[in-house]
Amino acid sequence: MSGKIFLSTAYLPPAEYFARIKEAGEVLIESEEIYHKQSYRNRCYIMTAGGSQYLTVPVYLGSLHKTHLKDIRIDYSKRWQNVHLGALTSAYNSSPFFIYYFEVFEKIILRNHQYLLDMNMELLSESLKILKIEVQPVYTTEFIPVNSTEGDYRYKINPKKESLYVQREYCQVFNYLHGFVPQLSIIDLIFNMGPEAGNYL
Repeated sequence: MSGKIFLSTAYLPPAEYFARIKEAGEVLIESEEIYHKQSYRNRCYIMTAGGSQYLTVPVYLGSLHKTHLKDIRIDYSKRWQNVHLGALTSAYNSSPFFIYYFEVFEKIILRNHQYLLDMNMELLSESLKILKIEVQPVYTTEFIPVNSTEGDYRYKINPKKESLYVQREYCQVFNYLHGFVPQLSIIDLIFNMGPEAGNYL
């Protein structure tokens, strides 16, 4: 195991996020930053018959969009929970391990957390259990400037940036249509590989 790493909070993030945690001795989830839009903080990507699709958790933003991440509240007026759960069911109900793990994620998504940070942390904790990764992430208590310390992945794991992480291939539901697609939500790996998912990080 390596030392301490810093990660942004993320909604069912890609395999790279968990691979970094697996290698770490200590994991700090950023809670003191200003919220960044169009990132994994409230977005994940899944694979459907029609190709890659992103699911976004709607949130309330403060004045001038300078809200601290820890104060970001989830907007439940958009009925996003039904949309996300329906999309996950449509995309993965034929995957080998969907029936074993879907309820775990469903219960958390339906729990009506007030804050994005809290929902993401609960989803992260359950995902780590499934992946058999024993590291317990904790929140930061102060904001450390970007790249001022080693192991800072807060802004490197980003859907708008090309990833250098090379993911081992595994059988995905729509391989026959799209080939292997990396950088999907960890939920893709879990539903397709089940107990073996952690070995693919």
